[in-house]
Amino acid sequence: MLKKIVAFIFIVVMAVTSITGCARRGSISGGLKDTIPPVMVGSSPKNMTTDFKGKQIRIDFNEYIKVKDINKQLIISPPMDYAPDIYPMGSASRYIDIKIKDTLKPNTTYSFNFGQSITDNNEGNPYSQFKFIFSTGSYIDSLAVGGMIKDAYSRKADNFVTVMLYEANETYTDSTIYKEKPRYVTNTLDSLTNFTLENLKEGKYYIFALKDKGNNYVYNPKSDKIAFLKEPINVPNDSLILYQLSLFKEQLPLKPLKPSQISSNRLVMGYEGDPRTLKAKVKNGTGTQDIPSVLTNLSGKDSVQVWLPRNIEQDSVQVSVNYRDTIKDFVVKIKEMKAADSLSITAVQKGGLHFRQRFTLNTSTPIVTIDTTKISLINKDLVAVKINSVIYNTFEQKLEIDFPKEESQKYNFTFLPGALTDFYEKSNDTLTFNLSTRTYSDYGNLRVTLQNAKRFPLILEVLNASEEVKASYYSKGETNIVFDAVLPDQYVLRVIYDDNGNGEWDSGNFLEKRQPEEVIYFPNEVQVRANWDVDQPFNLGGG
Repeated sequence: MLKKIVAFIFIVVMAVTSITGCARRGSISGGLKDTIPPVMVGSSPKNMTTDFKGKQIRIDFNEYIKVKDINKQLIISPPMDYAPDIYPMGSASRYIDIKIKDTLKPNTTYSFNFGQSITDNNEGNPYSQFKFIFSTGSYIDSLAVGGMIKDAYSRKADNFVTVMLYEANETYTDSTIYKEKPRYVTNTLDSLTNFTLENLKEGKYYIFALKDKGNNYVYNPKSDKIAFLKEPINVPNDSLILYQLSLFKEQLPLKPLKPSQISSNRLVMGYEGDPRTLKAKVKNGTGTQDIPSVLTNLSGKDSVQVWLPRNIEQDSVQVSVNYRDTIKDFVVKIKEMKAADSLSITAVQKGGLHFRQRFTLNTSTPIVTIDTTKISLINKDLVAVKINSVIYNTFEQKLEIDFPKEESQKYNFTFLPGALTDFYEKSNDTLTFNLSTRTYSDYGNLRVTLQNAKRFPLILEVLNASEEVKASYYSKGETNIVFDAVLPDQYVLRVIYDDNGNGEWDSGNFLEKRQPEEVIYFPNEVQVRANWDVDQPFNLGGG
């Protein structure tokens, strides 16, 4: 009997083991990933409804969805003064409720473009560019205009650019875009440079684009980029016109801000606009006596530095700032501070110097005297090398030294005591800097032939991937331009039509109806290799 029981248990165990093993071998490990976005299956009222008079909209979907980034993705056109409430937010649901808080305009078609904000709950597949449209009138407006966005200066256009239409009627003035929302609006969102404004009513409109930092549909020149067309457009137009809008940041009028003391001998003054024409004079607190001062730039900040003598023994100073034919006086209280700025000198190039570079030094305090007899340069054979020029840029606190460079050469700069003397009559100790050059075969040569240039002068620039200018040439008519000894790299070519002849790119101005100076990029990157000559035609499309 015992043997029968043991045999029975053995058979049961073997059977269970066999079943379990089979289960492991045949177990389901997954399936195809869901890539299908949700879709609308119904709404109240219906999409594309007319004569809408309600305040509530419900949209139903075929699966659970989530709503995300609604503040950035949802575009309502025409824009509303009071944003609607949309819920549920952040939690899964099979519907969206929209509660309208604004007063709807009569006989107007409204469009709710949800962008990429509606996704399925499980995989996050977006219901891309889903639109809900209704009209408060008896029909849906169906006209449209389109175009593309570019940056007026940079190769890469901004994302999330707002494109707006204002009715060209008797109420429109140049101040309208600063204080009123547009009639129609759309947005390029995060990946597009083209745009389409849809569900428009027939008429004439002024068209604008904004990189709208405040997300409020009005133009703030301090923070926003703008693009505009001078003349109004017609809707519908006679042909399939695509409008190109070039975004630019206006150069603000120069405006100094109140200075503040940051060390015992230095004030910092913020500004708006271009500070290069700004001038400052310092007097004692009563304004009866001049105090020596130097004005320099504060690198990386929209501020300048006003350098004062140490121990001026004043309770306050008066800073008179001259800008735009205007003089503005500031009074700054002077406090006792332990920290004082002292002279230090640092080299920009450390060790190696390229043929196209000038040896550059930065100074911590402004230099007022340079004694070139105390600056010497010798090569590796101890032969003196003639220095072509020593130029100090006071505003940038930068010293540039140019000299003839030979390949595979070593150079030694020596600055004897007293070569550089700063505003505080402090001079350098003995300074030495060692530099070396490569062979010419380590570099390439880039020859650019400009074709179909529309006008001169123009500026041809060679940029790296970060759009830093590595070489430039100012042409008053030359079309065959050579850049020798260029470091091997991938480069971008840019031409600026310098219409005002000031040697730099100038931005536009909306109130002056002035567009920025025209910029043209070569469409492809240009590769420069070591010991290669690159001949690159650049067609500017002048016809």
